[in-house]
This record gives sequence, C-alpha cells and structure tokens, in this order.
Amino acid sequence: MDITIPPGSVAGALTPPCSKSYAQRALAASLLAEGESTLYNIEFCDDTRSALHCIRTLGADVRQTDSDTLRIRGGLAPRGNRLHVGESGLSARLFTPLAALVGEPMFIEGSGSLLRRPMRPLTEALERLGVSVRDNDGRLPVEVQGPLEGGELEIDGSLSSQFVTGLLLALPLARHDTTLHVHHAVSKPYLAMTVSTAARFGVEISHNDFEEFFIEGGQRYRPAEFHIEGDWSAAAMLLAIGATAGEVRVENLSTLSQQADTAVLTALVRSGAGLIDESTAVTAARRQLRAFEFDATDCPDLFPALAVLASAADGVSVIRGTSRLEHKECHRAEALREEYGRLGIEIDLETEDIMRIRGGAVHGGRVSSHGDHRIAMSLAAAALRADGEVTIEGAECVSKSYPLFFEELERLRVK
Repeated sequence: MDITIPPGSVAGALTPPCSKSYAQRALAASLLAEGESTLYNIEFCDDTRSALHCIRTLGADVRQTDSDTLRIRGGLAPRGNRLHVGESGLSARLFTPLAALVGEPMFIEGSGSLLRRPMRPLTEALERLGVSVRDNDGRLPVEVQGPLEGGELEIDGSLSSQFVTGLLLALPLARHDTTLHVHHAVSKPYLAMTVSTAARFGVEISHNDFEEFFIEGGQRYRPAEFHIEGDWSAAAMLLAIGATAGEVRVENLSTLSQQADTAVLTALVRSGAGLIDESTAVTAARRQLRAFEFDATDCPDLFPALAVLASAADGVSVIRGTSRLEHKECHRAEALREEYGRLGIEIDLETEDIMRIRGGAVHGGRVSSHGDHRIAMSLAAAALRADGEVTIEGAECVSKSYPLFFEELERLRVK
C-alpha cells in the first residue's frame, strides 16, 4: 500500500498505543502464572497479536472483557506444537525458551524479514541448558524440546537483549538454579523491563548491573493485574513530529518509565526543541533546531525518530550506535541513508558505529518503507517539512506497532 503525505503543520494531542515490549512480556508472564491475570490498556498491533497466538497455543485461556482489557488464565498445556510469531523478533526470542519448558517437540515459525534475523545466540544457549534444538542455520524455523535444566551459562548480549529476555522469563521454571553471565550487554533498560515484569508476577531475578544474573529454579509465577504503559517508541516519533512541524502533546506517558526510549527527551533538549514535561504527558513544539550528539546504543529504536529531528536541525548531528541496526526489520541504518537521500537529506555512515545527518530542506518524492514500520513513520514525519508530496511505498507495515499511525497523523494536521 502506498501512502502520500503532503507537507503541512500539525497541532494537537494524541495518546500513543501501549508499549508492545511490555505487552509481550506481560502476556508471556500471564501464560506462566497458574490462575487468572488481568492486563489493562492493551492494544492489538501485529506483534501483540503474535504473542497472543503463542500463549493460546501454549495453553492460556484468553478473554477480552472490553476494548483494551484481557483476562488470561495461565498454565503450560500446549494445544498444538507450532508457534507462529509472524515478524515479531521479540516473540521469536521470548517464546522459544518458553516452548523449551514443554517436554515435547515444539516448532517456532516466522515470516517475512524475521526469517533473516539471527537466532543462534539463543539456540546455542538453550542447548547448553539441556534443550534439544534444531534450527535453520541459526535462523527460524526452530524446533526445541525440553526440559530446560538450568545451570551456569555465558551468552553474548551484544546483538540483542531479546535473547536474554527470553531466557530470564523461562529460567525461573527450570529444574535447577541458573547463573547467567551476559557479555557486552546492550539495551539494559529492556532487561530492566523484563526483571520488573517478572517481579510483578512474583518471580525474583537477581542481577549485578544486568551483566550477571542469578535465577532460582522451581519458582512459580503468580497471577497479577498489570496496566500496560504507553509506548515511548511511538511517543518518540510523535514528539519528533511536534518538534519539527508544529506542536504535539503526547498523553498517557510516564517520564519515570523503564522504557529505553524515554531517552528521546535528552535528544529533544539537546536539539533546542520546545519541551513541556508534565507528570503524565509531554509536549514538543517547533523551535529553531540545532545539531546534536546522541548515543543510541541502548535505545536503537530511536534512530528513525532522531533522523526526523536531525534532518530539521542546523548543522550535522552525530548519532552513535548504528551497529545495533543491522538486524532489524531491514538494515535500518542503510535504509535511512538511502531513503532520506531521496528526499535531499545527506546521511553519512562511513565512520564505524556513527551516523552523521546534515540538516536541510526536504524535497518531495517517492520513497520505500523497506517493510519497516519505523522507517515508514520516520519518512512520513519528515514529509511534513517537504517542498512537495512524499509517497511512501509499503506503508502498511506500520501495523506491526502502530496500526492507526497515518489516521492519527491526519488528525494532527492543521487544516
């Protein structure tokens, strides 16, 4: 599906969808809890639907009691042996270890760009923990068969925190205690989200700065009531839109959140954007923006929103952490360089792990989403400053995280 975005200004308030990172973790914990849990403020993007499919297949009974509330009766009792995770990288890395808690063969299958993304750090870790594993040269599909024994394990955390998150949620139910050593841990805020979600369901995970974990085996998840926060990844894009094209108030946010992408507030301040921080909302307003420096190693999902901000700033902005972008829905750094280049914005990737963005005028044209929801949203945001219409190919990919993005962008537009 192609979407054409005309230039224009924005003003208004929006509530972002719920955090799909928290939603998927809470769904997994609800599956593992014996009894009924209630999840509030849940919304159904593609990735959340993938997680719902997985917990139902693994034995959860799920009832939707209103538009954004689920009641989930947990318990591992598989109704089938195939988990379809769609294109959700987190669901793939989260539910593979949970499937290894089942004493029969379970198959984890994906689709689209996920089939090119790595699974080997996780499958090798599971083998060392007693699980029988077969994979497709380190990628999906994967077959696992438990039991998950536990023990002492080292894992490379430089590629993604998602591998560690899956293990952390599964290992409390392993037969034995586990000590997990994580080398080169990245995206520690996401690991903090995992530990705190487990704690909400009665499971204790001890750690030393998220680099060494001790997980007691034989624990039990307890049912919980869980209100899922607004998504700071989506909020970051909305705030970038406000800072470059008008004024946007983003509601139902907590600046005390453990979500990594709260760091966008630092970038907004450094760029000189107008910013009002309230207890449950943040407003960003257009000002004369200046180039900024920012390290996005622990929050790589911010790159597309930061590209919007940097493209409107005077000078060359420097963003570190591009090595984290290779194994996303696409090679996200290359996609940003290519598509922003078509709009007249120069992005340089020549220096290792650094992206340099020279701000300037945005031109109309035709661009591709590369099948990446965050690229599609970034290009739409940049198009608001263009000197003509911008047509985005493959724009339907926003359904992965923010199905109503284009409708809500139109709501903000100043008529």
